[in-house]
Amino acid sequence: MTILTIEELAARLPPYQAIAGLDLGTKTIGLSVSDLGRRFATPREVIRRVKFGVDAQALLAIAEKEKVGAFVIGLPVNMDGTEGPRCQATRAFVRNMGERTDIPFVLWDERLSTVAAERVLIEMDVSRRKRAERIDSAAASFILQGALDRLASLGRANSSAD
Repeated sequence: MTILTIEELAARLPPYQAIAGLDLGTKTIGLSVSDLGRRFATPREVIRRVKFGVDAQALLAIAEKEKVGAFVIGLPVNMDGTEGPRCQATRAFVRNMGERTDIPFVLWDERLSTVAAERVLIEMDVSRRKRAERIDSAAASFILQGALDRLASLGRANSSAD
């Protein structure tokens, strides 16, 4: 398993593979998956965390089913740019996943992703109870869509340079 920058992923990822976005929480893993053209992030059911081995197995089963070629995982950086315990936990999760898969990971700064996702759900008039059920996958979609938009931007820059 490799940790890549988004620029490295753009250069290495073959066409027609989806990318999964992850929002790692203590109780759940929010999940979103792109289409094979990598234009849109679509929320999926959250994975309820049990223990690492079970969580990893569930994630890899989804990755196989959805033809996932890379994971983009939200890195919960503090607003001042420092990394706290949640960043350490995310990095440890990625390291542990590296022992189980060759699918690369991109660490994506997720500052304000949950806030943005909640704002969208409120605008959609989603009830408080349903927002609680959907917020993690909505945050994963927000993270993934940011990465997809960056990949598209890099693709346009590379094609105009040719």
